[in-house]
Amino acid sequence: MRAFSRLLAAAVLLAAPSAFAHDYKAGDIEIGHPWTRATPPAARTGGGYLTLTNHGQTADRLVGGSSSVSGRVEVHTMEVTDGVMKMRELADGLALPPGETVKLEPGGFHLMLIDLKAPISEGAKIPVTLRFEHAGTVDVELSAGALGAPTMEHGGHGGKH
Repeated sequence: MRAFSRLLAAAVLLAAPSAFAHDYKAGDIEIGHPWTRATPPAARTGGGYLTLTNHGQTADRLVGGSSSVSGRVEVHTMEVTDGVMKMRELADGLALPPGETVKLEPGGFHLMLIDLKAPISEGAKIPVTLRFEHAGTVDVELSAGALGAPTMEHGGHGGKH
């Protein structure tokens, strides 16, 4: 009986990190801390943010995605041109050079959830399928922070992303 208890305790300890994980992987691409913001009731769009690290030896691209909560998911960038903030879709996707990390964050690269079917509520988990040129697809969940949140607090991690 004592051996069984120890085996059970070891199994629980080994499983615990995966139960609390919020990182995903597609091929050589590691997807970290996916999050979004709550949206106002009439919003037709929402943003998605995360970190992509290419651990492989060859370049890849985030070329798009899909979600059951929106009509479509596009990869966008925001940039200031002549003092004006402009947002546009990256028609060829977002380059992920080998050995590098690319952040999708407010004010820069981001996912655009277009034609939302309902508002995003704080605390919601938003399912999104990411599509990569070489690594294929992976299902992730965006954790919804507060309306207008500049970053997402990850409880227990002591940091912002």
